[in-house]
Amino acid sequence: MGTEPHISQTKVRVRYAETDQMGVVYHANYFIWFEVGRVELMRQAGLDYRDMEREEGCLVVVVEATARYKSPARYDNELTIHTHIRSVRGSIIRFAYQITYCETLLCEGETTHIVVGRDMKRKPLPEKYAKRFADLAHPME
Repeated sequence: MGTEPHISQTKVRVRYAETDQMGVVYHANYFIWFEVGRVELMRQAGLDYRDMEREEGCLVVVVEATARYKSPARYDNELTIHTHIRSVRGSIIRFAYQITYCETLLCEGETTHIVVGRDMKRKPLPEKYAKRFADLAHPME
């Protein structure tokens, strides 16, 4: 991949159950969509989170999550989740997200994760994942 940024793009359609009394997407749903984007980025990179859990005994837990809301999404909008790895350092992985509708930025955010074993103690990211994540990592402008 070299210096080419890798940004995964995933489509989701807003379901009625994801909206609130005002007819806009309830804010917590964006964090669910961040997860959808993360899993899809890994899949597109040829990695499988389930395999990492089963074969390596590693879990990737969220230790921090932020979101900044710019514009509301509404029922039946088809949204695009833009996801990339902002940085990887040891057992810490930072992902960044932008969620758009018709090229309008609706929400941007970040999540920070720490790799742990089943005992919930920090452990290093397995080499094949660390290398691939490092190849994909870049700051989003």
